[in-house]
Amino acid sequence: MPRILVKEDNLNELNGDFAQAPLLEPVFLNSVPKCGTHLIKNIIRMFVPVEQQYHPAFIQHAVLRQHQVAFSQAMPHLSWGHLLFSDDAAIVLKHVHHIVQVRDPYSWVLARARFFLSDTFQGALEHLKGGNVSLEEVLNMMIFGIHNKAPTMREIYTHNAVSWLGTKVRLLRMEELLAHVRNLDSPKAESFFKDLLQDCGINALPDDWRERVRVGADRKQSGTARENLVGAGSLVVPDELTEQQKHLVDYAVPGLRAILGYE
Repeated sequence: MPRILVKEDNLNELNGDFAQAPLLEPVFLNSVPKCGTHLIKNIIRMFVPVEQQYHPAFIQHAVLRQHQVAFSQAMPHLSWGHLLFSDDAAIVLKHVHHIVQVRDPYSWVLARARFFLSDTFQGALEHLKGGNVSLEEVLNMMIFGIHNKAPTMREIYTHNAVSWLGTKVRLLRMEELLAHVRNLDSPKAESFFKDLLQDCGINALPDDWRERVRVGADRKQSGTARENLVGAGSLVVPDELTEQQKHLVDYAVPGLRAILGYE
């Protein structure tokens, strides 16, 4: 199993700086891997008492049955993870507020490459970190997968996001979240976070909501933010895909950007 080396944050301690109302219904923050999981998770944590945050596990399909208590209506929790669409997941999430966060597939390829090439990720791809392949080849592997080692982009987006569409989930685009984080004083940001919190079952927007968001969105608190990755390696991942690789994404997963609202 791969290992992810992430430093701990101190958001549980900072949570105590704010008056917290009890969470009345369970909430699950789901996301496609490398789509700003820590950002949404850390922001919402600032609106929920620490004792109602489910820290025992980052919930994924393999451990779902062991952690069903996270979705209990009798003991509501805020939990998070990368949960595939499945019969088991649909059943346990039936009465849970469910957010699914995605990001533009073009930038996702770059984020996935940065993560796999860093020392924060330790797994079956160590051989890619020594310059044995070109950056272009790594990016193509992020799109088309690596046989028996890493799933394709189509598989990841299909099972972690697209399959959930049309159900009761709230689809959240990371870019929208970031835009409002960066413009917290705008009326649009207030409306956005009010709606987002309501979708999490938190109906009252506290007067200090902006400060809570600022604390939760602090990139220093995210071990997987780009600048906090350990050991970036010799390959420097650019800020944008080439036009050729954008065409490859469109070939590999036609219609994906459109169905997620990026076209």
